[in-house]
Amino acid sequence: MEPYLLSSFLLLVCMFTSADAGSIGVNYGRIANNLPSAAKVVQLAKSQGLERMKVYDTDPVVLKALSGCGIKVTVDLPNELLYSAARNPSFARTWVQKNVAAYHPSTQIEAIAVGNEVFVDPHNTTKFLIPAMRNIHQALVKFNLHSSIKVSSPVALSALQSSYPSSAGSFRPELIEPVFKPMLDFLRQTGSYLMVNAYPFFAYESNSDVISLDYALLRENPGVVDSGNGLRYFSLFDAQIDAVFAALSALKYDDIKIVVTETGWPSKGDENEIGSGVENAAAYNGNLVRRVLTGGGTPLRPQADLTVYLFALFNENEKDGPTSERNYGLFYPDEQKVYDIPFTVEGLKSYKDSNRTSVSGSHQVAAPVSGGVSKSTTGNTWCVANPDAGKQKLQAALDFACGEGGADCRPIQPGATCYDPNTLVAHSSFAFNSYYQKQGRGMGDCYFGGAAYVVTQEPIIGCHIGLGEAALFLPVLTALCFTLPRSLGSASFPHDIEENSEAQGFGSTQLKASLTPTGANACVQKKQATTASSCSAKVVVRI
Repeated sequence: MEPYLLSSFLLLVCMFTSADAGSIGVNYGRIANNLPSAAKVVQLAKSQGLERMKVYDTDPVVLKALSGCGIKVTVDLPNELLYSAARNPSFARTWVQKNVAAYHPSTQIEAIAVGNEVFVDPHNTTKFLIPAMRNIHQALVKFNLHSSIKVSSPVALSALQSSYPSSAGSFRPELIEPVFKPMLDFLRQTGSYLMVNAYPFFAYESNSDVISLDYALLRENPGVVDSGNGLRYFSLFDAQIDAVFAALSALKYDDIKIVVTETGWPSKGDENEIGSGVENAAAYNGNLVRRVLTGGGTPLRPQADLTVYLFALFNENEKDGPTSERNYGLFYPDEQKVYDIPFTVEGLKSYKDSNRTSVSGSHQVAAPVSGGVSKSTTGNTWCVANPDAGKQKLQAALDFACGEGGADCRPIQPGATCYDPNTLVAHSSFAFNSYYQKQGRGMGDCYFGGAAYVVTQEPIIGCHIGLGEAALFLPVLTALCFTLPRSLGSASFPHDIEENSEAQGFGSTQLKASLTPTGANACVQKKQATTASSCSAKVVVRI
């Protein structure tokens, strides 16, 4: 950075205070067995100048530790309590009395998150969300707390039908009338705001071939022009948030504010979790803190200062899923920083992104499809079941995917083409991937409460799950299954396969096949031949 630019930046920082710029908070997750006591956690947060904290329950020890500390707190009504809160107003009143009124105002509770990412919850809780929010608010009214405590519910970006360009942002049609309109009416009537969980990491991880790393990490870059309104974006974070603002505008809710209740970047990940690492995590979170605390909104809402909660305070060693899930923390359990970034305006005066790269050439970001993630022609991804999630979580997620989620689960029904192998993991992987591809491979579409994760190589699960099933295939991709004789031997196999493929109108050069003990498979795909995994004696053909 040039000296005069550095001086200008420092002057800009000094001009802002926390009262007239954005605000930084942190998510205090506790899925771990090695974290410091709640009292030590509060001391740590205060020593770092953190103004806000979001917790995922109403643990009495935590709420008592936060008493009198000056940190504003958002508490959570867990998804598993939505049914009770929606169906029974007395339950909502009792919950508010015991978990909110009993601590406020000494513990400065400022908001209640009713559920978390309910639309992707495998337990079909979406229909209970709005009634639960209303009952919780009415309980706050009863205790005269409704003016100081807001009620909302965090949504993932997978709730978007379209997010590129940002100006074309829109919510998923099936959620608009039953959920979003009544929710936004409620937020407007109660003076609340929409909670949004946004993770540029997920978009970059799946599309690193078309998304500039500098753009994802809020570093200097040429920017990306929105073809719909001509605005130039210099960060994927701003583009994601403006896609939500545009979705609100499309429904005539321009007055609704947004609070980013989760965002972060993992400091460690598996080999296929592209972009994870300490340097990138430090750059994303550090540059985001600077962007928020120095004031100003997004290109679409330049006056809308943001409140942003970083995810998360600690690495959590008991979380399921890929390695990244256990490495979003800003601190280790021993309270040492994973990397050094500031959380205050004062700290920004000496902050520098130590690994800042120079801008060279122009970077182009391909158009993301539904769900908010660009679908690269060379960056295909699949969603598979996490075998470590446990039978109960997998079954609940499978029920959601095949039910409310709308996945095409016909091929895994008894007697259907992909029923075998008849295992929970195999069936779940098929259903999860169907849902994931149907939603457009969006951020949060392959989570299922930790029961699934994204892979970048086509999985072998006992049946070829592909990039979508049946009518969900891309226009240039369809699937057929036909049965081959189980008696085929290795010598006659290629010839017989070629005859079958020619009969179906496919050239033998398009085919690559493999034998299994239970039968034969072949996968035919134009331009790219791949080996299909075993599906008994079925042949999977993709054209």
